[in-house]
Amino acid sequence: MKNAVGSEPYRLLVVDDDHSLLEVLEKEISKAGPYIVDTASDGAEAIKMVQRRLYDLILLDLALPVVGGMEVLQHVRTNYPSTEVIMLTAYGSTQTAVKAMKLGAFDFIDKPFDMDHLLATMERALERRRLFLDNELIKSELARRVGPSELIGESPNFRRVIESALRLAESETTVLIQGASGTGKELIAQMIHRRSARKDRPFVVMNCASIPEGLLESELFGHEKGAFTNAFTLKQGLVEVANGGTLFLDEVGDISPVIQPKLLRFLETGEFRRVGGTNTLRVDVRIVSATNKDLQAEARAGRFREDLLYRLNVVTIRVPPLRERKSDIPLLVDYFLRTKFKSRIAKRLSPAAMEMLMNYDWPGNVRELEHVIEGAVLLSQRDTIEPSDLFLSIGGNLVDAVDGGADRDKVMPLDEMERISIERALKIYQWNKAQVAKALGISIRTLYLKLKRYGLPLHPEMNQG
Repeated sequence: MKNAVGSEPYRLLVVDDDHSLLEVLEKEISKAGPYIVDTASDGAEAIKMVQRRLYDLILLDLALPVVGGMEVLQHVRTNYPSTEVIMLTAYGSTQTAVKAMKLGAFDFIDKPFDMDHLLATMERALERRRLFLDNELIKSELARRVGPSELIGESPNFRRVIESALRLAESETTVLIQGASGTGKELIAQMIHRRSARKDRPFVVMNCASIPEGLLESELFGHEKGAFTNAFTLKQGLVEVANGGTLFLDEVGDISPVIQPKLLRFLETGEFRRVGGTNTLRVDVRIVSATNKDLQAEARAGRFREDLLYRLNVVTIRVPPLRERKSDIPLLVDYFLRTKFKSRIAKRLSPAAMEMLMNYDWPGNVRELEHVIEGAVLLSQRDTIEPSDLFLSIGGNLVDAVDGGADRDKVMPLDEMERISIERALKIYQWNKAQVAKALGISIRTLYLKLKRYGLPLHPEMNQG
C-alpha cells in the first residue's frame, strides 16, 4: 500500500464459508499493510456486520450459505456507496462477472488466486474509494470561502498556539479551538490533521452556523431514501465521509439544542443512525471543533449542554486575535502580496501605510487584513500602496479610498468593502469579466454570483441613469 507507516489503518471485511481460507486471508492481509481485518462465514452475518460498522473494502465470496454473495453485494452498494467490494469465486463465469460489475463490484477474482494479484487489486479498489471521497469533499468545499492556506506568524503567543497544536496532533484527543472570527481556527485544525496519523484519510469540514437546523442532522449523519420529502436517494453523512479521518465542526457553538444530544451520543460511542434509518452504524472519526463563543457562558445560560461541552473541550486551544499579535502583521501582509496577486505587478506598502495597519485594532482579525490588502492592491494605481488606498475604521472614522472622504457614522462592513472593490475593478478593467476575476483572485462563476448578490451591473450601460 502507498500509505505511510503509522497512517490510520483501513478496515476490511472478508466473507467466505471456507474457514481455512478465512484464516489465511486474515493473516496474509494483516501482514501486507495498514489493515484491520474482520471475517464472516455467511452472507447473513456479513450484512449484520456492515450494518454495525463501516468498512473501506469487502472481499466477498460469491457462493455463501443463508444469503448469497450477490445479495450481500447489492445490499452494500445500495446502503454504503463508499465501501468497495471485490468478489471471489471458484465457479466464475463471464455472465456472473458482468452481473457483479453492474451491481457495483470493483472486480471479480477467480479462485485459486495469487496473493500479490489480490493485494494489488485491493490497492486499486481503495484508491477508487479515496477518489470517491475526494469528490464528496470537493462538492462540500465548492460552497466554502478559500482563505490563506498557511499559518503565518512569529509572535510568541502565536508560536505557543502552533506548538500546542503540534503536540496535540500526535494524540487522538478531542480538541476545541476557541477564537474570534477570522483568527485562523480552521487552519489550526487542518494542521492538527496533517500532522496526525490520520493525515492520509479525509479532513471534512462542517460549518454548523451555515446549515439550517432542519438539514443539520441529515448533513451530519446522512439520511435514508424516502426519509423525508425530496429524499430521493440515500445520502451519506459527513461522519461517514470522514471515517478514519478528522471531522472539523466549525462554529460548534451554533448547533441547535435539538441536535446537541445526538452529537453527544456520537462523541461518546462513535455510533449514529441516518435520518429515517433503523440500523446503528459505527465510524472511527477524530473530532476537532471551533467556536467564537464562550461555551461555558452558553452552558450557564442553558443554550449549550454542559456534558457536550466537556466532551468537546478535552483540550482547548485559544487563538489570539490579531490585535494581540501585531508583530505578525508585516509577515501576513507580505504573504498576501506574494500569494494572492502573483500575476500582477509586485506591490509594497509605504511606511505610512504599514504604520496605519499597525495602529489599527483589527476587529475582523486576519480575514479583515486579507480583505484590506486585496482591496488596496486593486485600488492602488501605483507600485506602492499608500494610506489613501486602505479601507480602515480608525477611532470610528472610515478612510474611504473610493469617495476620498470619511464616513464618521459607521465601520465599513467586510461585505461593503468587497462590493466597492468589485465595483472599482469593473471600472478599471472596463467590465472585462475575465480580467476582473483574475485581479480579484476568483473564478468567473464566482464573480457573476457576487455581481448578482450585490446588484452590480453586468455591463457599463446598465449602470446609467
